[in-house]
Amino acid sequence: MQDPDSPKTIVVTGLGVITSLGLEVDTFWSNLTAGKSGVSLIDSFDTTLFTSKIGGEIRDFDARNYMDPKEVRRNDRYTHFAMAAAKEAVADANLDFETEDPARIGVFVGSGIGGMATIEAQAKALFMGGPRKVSPFMIPSLIANMASGMIGIEYGVRGPNFSIVSACATGTHCIGESLKTLRVGDADVMIAGGSEASITALGFAGFCSMKAMSRRNDDPEGASRPFSQGRDGFVMGEGAGVLILETLEHAQARGAKIYCELAGYGASCDSYHITKPEPEGKGLTLAMNQALKTAGEEPENIDYINAHGTSTPFNDKFETLAMKNVFGEHAYKLKISSTKSMTGHLLGAAGGVESAISVKTIQTGVIAPTINYNEPDPECDLDYVPNTKQEMPVKTVMTNNLGFGGQNASLVFRAL
Repeated sequence: MQDPDSPKTIVVTGLGVITSLGLEVDTFWSNLTAGKSGVSLIDSFDTTLFTSKIGGEIRDFDARNYMDPKEVRRNDRYTHFAMAAAKEAVADANLDFETEDPARIGVFVGSGIGGMATIEAQAKALFMGGPRKVSPFMIPSLIANMASGMIGIEYGVRGPNFSIVSACATGTHCIGESLKTLRVGDADVMIAGGSEASITALGFAGFCSMKAMSRRNDDPEGASRPFSQGRDGFVMGEGAGVLILETLEHAQARGAKIYCELAGYGASCDSYHITKPEPEGKGLTLAMNQALKTAGEEPENIDYINAHGTSTPFNDKFETLAMKNVFGEHAYKLKISSTKSMTGHLLGAAGGVESAISVKTIQTGVIAPTINYNEPDPECDLDYVPNTKQEMPVKTVMTNNLGFGGQNASLVFRAL
């Protein structure tokens, strides 16, 4: 029996993933651990005038497989992805909403940007046809909380329901805040994660203007190369990752399959620059230390880190520095990889997908590689699991995500 004075144990009972590497967890995991890239030339819009023409674009996805066709038309692609991932996670967890108290189930599924395609399409409608051509569904379709809202409506759950928006840290913050919600007793079950669908002309134009994305258009699969010398920017991906989190007592009472424990969470701010990480890694260092503290773990107990690892010159350098700040000599014994080398950077969905990867790593003992690691960077000198998966017992995993605005989040998962 759990000590009543100790924090509640929170466990993962369901996973759902939608990415360019697969439309469900098993296919995704198989492709990821095989080191396959989901990056290709973009074909959903004309990239002729764009400096970056590549991305982790999802193809062969039909939202009507997950939502009523009327709701598909009324909602943005990011909500379609969120619903698909949520439905897979719910099925994986074998949640029966007929027997659950709807007031005890909540939803925190966020998006870093929200309905980018909706904004683009409705702006065109306004400028070409006037205000009468703008859809009455524009506002509810584009706002970043609609994924959580639609999932709540789908399942009729009435617990805490909102979306955190923290750019590329969104999914991680949503999962971390779900941990806190469950621990204080405001819910028994949380549906948590992130979703993003910003592979649009407007989304690309903005990031290209920032010179943030890779221009290796002649080598799409080799363009995302985290921690490798010569990396020239991130590659955008799209998709969603959703976890089902429960108190241990609730999961055991219903006989649920349990993947692992979500043990720790840390959040911080760099207070430095809107896009550039703080050069001494102070903010991320604080977040990682908080995650370890709330998990009750010593740094040397971490086996693997799923890094933010965006393939940008600054992020990878400063994230490496932050890991050294936290782990000291143990940093050189850690296994670290950036799965963005294969999925691309899913922005607000990154934390949801990479949390699912962290869970699968504990379950399987397989560590996905950092592909395209071709030339070591002297300033990034840790073990990034280059190019080929590694197999070993993994008990405790940390995952990091950083967002524009200097917002950092870290989670710790561990085997029960």
